[in-house]
This record gives sequence, structure tokens and C-alpha cells, in this order.
Amino acid sequence: MSKTERISVGEAIVKFLDNQYVEFDGVQTKFVEGFFTIFGHGCVLGVGEALSMTKHGIKVYQGKNEQGMAQAAIAYAKQSNRRRIIPCISSIGPGAANMVTAAGTATANNIPLLLFMGDTFATRQPDPVLQQIEHEYNPMITTNDAFRAVTRYFDRISRPEIVMTALVNAMRILLDPAHTGAVAIALPQDVQGECYDYPSDFFKKRVHRITRPTPAKEQLEEVAAVIKSAAKPMLIAGGGVKYSEAGKEVAEFCEKFNIPFGETQAGKSAIPSSHPLNLGGVGVTGNSAANAIASKADVIIAVGTRFTDFTTASKSLFAKAKVVTLNASDFHANKLDAVKAVGDAKSGIIALTQLLDGYQSAYGGEIEAAKRAWDKEMKRLTSIEIGSGYKPEVGSYTPDAVEAFVKAHGGAMAQTTAIGIVRECIPDDAIIVGSSGSLPGDLQRMWTTDCVDSYNMEYGYSCMGYEIAGSLGAKMAYPDREVYAMVGDGSYLMLHTEMVTAVQEGLKINVIVFDNASFGCINNLQMEQGVDSLCTELRYRKGNKPIREGRFMNIDFAMNARSYGFVAYTAKNAEELRAALEDSLKQTRPTLIDIKVAPKSMTHGYDGWWNVGVTDNPHSEKGEKAKENRRKMLEKARKF
Repeated sequence: MSKTERISVGEAIVKFLDNQYVEFDGVQTKFVEGFFTIFGHGCVLGVGEALSMTKHGIKVYQGKNEQGMAQAAIAYAKQSNRRRIIPCISSIGPGAANMVTAAGTATANNIPLLLFMGDTFATRQPDPVLQQIEHEYNPMITTNDAFRAVTRYFDRISRPEIVMTALVNAMRILLDPAHTGAVAIALPQDVQGECYDYPSDFFKKRVHRITRPTPAKEQLEEVAAVIKSAAKPMLIAGGGVKYSEAGKEVAEFCEKFNIPFGETQAGKSAIPSSHPLNLGGVGVTGNSAANAIASKADVIIAVGTRFTDFTTASKSLFAKAKVVTLNASDFHANKLDAVKAVGDAKSGIIALTQLLDGYQSAYGGEIEAAKRAWDKEMKRLTSIEIGSGYKPEVGSYTPDAVEAFVKAHGGAMAQTTAIGIVRECIPDDAIIVGSSGSLPGDLQRMWTTDCVDSYNMEYGYSCMGYEIAGSLGAKMAYPDREVYAMVGDGSYLMLHTEMVTAVQEGLKINVIVFDNASFGCINNLQMEQGVDSLCTELRYRKGNKPIREGRFMNIDFAMNARSYGFVAYTAKNAEELRAALEDSLKQTRPTLIDIKVAPKSMTHGYDGWWNVGVTDNPHSEKGEKAKENRRKMLEKARKF
């Protein structure tokens, strides 16, 4: 008879997780080294007791907001190339519901995230328990059922023995390169403390091997045939290149066949920006070089990308090109009616290289010309000064409004100039973290790095609030590198509480707030479609008039940060920003730089159209133009 151990469900969960390892290319890594929690009555006993009272090797961290700690866990897994995770546990009800957004973030981005949520009693004897939502038609539904729509795997431990199949399935999903995402396991409060005779083998050291499946020979031959027929192909490097650690092989592939390549948000930093064939970001938030080449390419070679609307410019950017894909996921490989090869990016690109021997693209000087034009634009973007006669870069925004902002804030910089200074002053291997607003567009276009895995951008869900929590997670993954949260003031106000966790843990993160008085990116979208600005600017209410008519508010984010224990600075011009960046590098405590940036001073689009819900009944001349432009672009765009 096999040996058993009579322990509680909570203890079983902790003991199992403490013995999970990952092997990739022969290197073993402990999969779970930390655990995030905010204890409440649904988790402080059971799993909480096991974390506090039993022997294990897991470091427990105190989160400050359930969504925040889970976003930090996502960034940690992303920065670790999906081979390390930090599980999170919350109480029942609102604590659990706070993590639903983070679950969506993880699943949209194919990042492993393991969530445990306290739940109602399996026995139902004390119902309704504190924080329980009752359903007259189905008593089995709880708050936690909200996770079903945003996870790859959902389970509820209604009996102690279910722990075994639930956790084995959780590992299967979390370590699946093709379809990883959030796993949510609901834990009824009574069951967490129940004991069961678990087989001792369940707690043995388990090594999960992530392999490199090479695509089928027939698929590769089809892909190679399409590429050989191309005169001017272009490659798009997505997140699959990063997670497969295939940057070197993809670069060599492009060099051998003279194929230029662009980067998605998830693929950026997999290959050095300085590579002569690297055109930079492509799509709605792409630059002029990548979009110009993509628009004329006859074949698109998509490696490890899931073709979001921002990458394809809502299927308009390379609408007439043939598409071939190399992707670990058959689902993503099938998109855009592509000729597909399903498998690992690294092994797949090596095999494809052999099949293309002797092929050369027909590019002459187009690649260099496109890059020179973008370099010229970059110099302009990073030298804009805000002063009299300044003309806003984006949208229908009057100089008077910019002057009002500058007056309210005592000065301001152009956002693009500030980004150029940050890149110039921070270490080459620094990690930047971002997610939402206008900054992802500016950074995909403008940010350059030759250091692998130095660009941690969450743009699958574009979740406001990821930035600061994400910088904490990235710092936990790489404690010896400087980490910078690139965050707008709107996102800062939405979620910044893990700054306190950074202070508590002695983790030096650097938060750079780009304060343009609220939601500048959405204000652009609003006004460019002919809609009057409304509730997208941070202004005082003026009587009963629309809020857009009030004075700009001026928030001192530096003062807020100091109250948490940060070293903080305010920068309204280039000299102040350079001084702040230089001094922040001398600090051992977390830092924050509050940069006042003028509205509409971000980058504009470079022929990257975005299909948004333009009304059929416009209320302005600009709205009529937006409607007509959408009609024309839809005619050009791919239909599937």
C-alpha cells in the first residue's frame, strides 16, 4: 500500500506548489518561490494557516489591493519568460472580485497566473455567509463564477480529494506555451480546513518540461513555398519570439534572406533595436518605417503573434499581402487565412531557414530609406519644446488650452521629448513597464533597447493599473536591474497601492508619472471623432457647466509618493528631468518623478488605422469625416 499523509486542503495546496519545477533547454527553475495574499475571513484560515504555520520554502508577500498584487504576479511571470509564478489568494466576495480584472489581463496576454479565491461553505450550513451573493435560482453560483469568462481553467474544491486533479490540471494550463493564462481555483471556507489522506507521491518533486515541438514537415514546406514566391516579404516578431527565446535565430533568419522585421508590443526587446533590419513597432502604434514597409509587403511572415487589431491596423495595413504564420497555438496560427506552421518559434525558424536556402528578397534601398526617415522623425519628436506658438501634435486642441494647462501646472514638457530624455539617462539594461493610455504607442514607436527582456509592456488587455504593480513584479523577478513604471496620471490614480509593498519589501522601483491631466489618449479618440471633450480631462467643475469648461487641476504626485516613503521629484522642463533621473539612480529607496507633460504632445499615428465604433449619426463635421473615413478603410481592409 502506498504511503499517505493526512493533512488539510490548505496544507496540501502549499506543499504541492512548493515542489513544482520547470525545465527548459536543460535548465531547472523552481516554479513557485513566492505567494501574494491579502488575508480575509475566506482565506486567513485554511491556506493562510498553512502558509503561516507549516514548513515550506515559499516567501509570502502582503499585497495592498487584490488586483494590484495579481498584476504584479503577471509582470513577474512575464519578466521570467513564463517559467516562474507567484500565486495569489484572496478572501471571499469583493477581494476575489478584485482579481477578475487581473485574470483577464493574464489570459489576454497568455501569461500564467494562479489565483485562489475564498468561497462560500460547501455544506451551505451558515448561508448566507458574510460577503455572499445569493441567487434564488441557483445556490451554486458565487462571486467566483465571474472568473469563468476570463480564465483558461476554473475549478471549485468542493471535496478535499478534488485538490489533486485541480492542481495537476492547473499545472497543465499554466505551463502550456500555446494557451497559458489565468487559472482560478475557488476554495470553500469549510473545505480548506478539512483533512484527507493524500498519497505521499502527490507531493514529490515534479519537473515539468517545456519542449520545443518542431512544426510538421508538410506545414513548413507550404510556408517556405509562399515565402519563396515573395519579392518583398516582411516578418513580424511577436511575443512567441520572446518566450521561446528565439530572438537570435529570428534575426539570423532575416539577415540570411534580407527580410526586414517589425515588432509587436509583446515581441519588443527580443531582438536589438539597433539591428539594421529592425524597423521597430508595427501597426496602429507603429512607426513610419515599419508601417511603410508593411503596407507594400507581398508576404507577411508572422512569428508568435496573435494578430490583434493594433498589430494589423484593424486588418488594413497589409490587406493585400499573403500571410504565413509560425505559432505554438493552432488557434492563433489560423488567423488571417494564413498558411500555417504550428510549433515552437525557435525550432520552427531554424527548420524554415534550411528550407529557404538560396532565397533572397528583392529589397534594394527601401529598408535603409525608411529607417532614415524615421530617425529624422525621432530627432524632431525628442526636441519639441512647449512655448509660445507651440502647435499640439495630436487632435483638435487649441493652443489656448495648452497654455491653460501650462499655467495651471507652472510649466510643462512635450511627452515625446521627456521619453527621449528618459531613454538617454537610464541604464541600458533598465526594464520599463507600461500598459495603457498614450504611452504604449509612444514607447512602441520610440523606445529603443539592445538588452533582451527589458520591455515589459502589457497591451493585450491594456489594463490601467498594471504599470506600477507590474514594476514591482518585474523588480521581484530581476532585483539587480533598475525598473521603471511608465505611467500616465489617469492610470496612477486608478491603482498605485503596491508602491507601499515596494517600500515594505525594500524593492527599489522607479515610477515615472506623465501628468497630462487625465485620460489624454481617450481624449484624442473622443475629439478626433468629432465628440466634444467630456470627462477625459482633469478639470474642476464650474457651476452646472460641462466639466470641460473648468480650470485644470494640478495634483502633486511627488508629495503623494513621499508620504509612502519614496524619494520624489517634480520635473517641468528638460533640465529638471535630467537632474531627477541622475539623482534617482543614486537612491536605494523607491523613487517617483512627476513629469508635467502638455496635452496632445504624444506621437500621432503613422498610417495605422484603428477601427472604432464611429456613429452612423454624427453630430459634427469632424464626425461626418470620421464616418466617411471608416467606410473607406473598411472597403480596403481584410474581411477575415
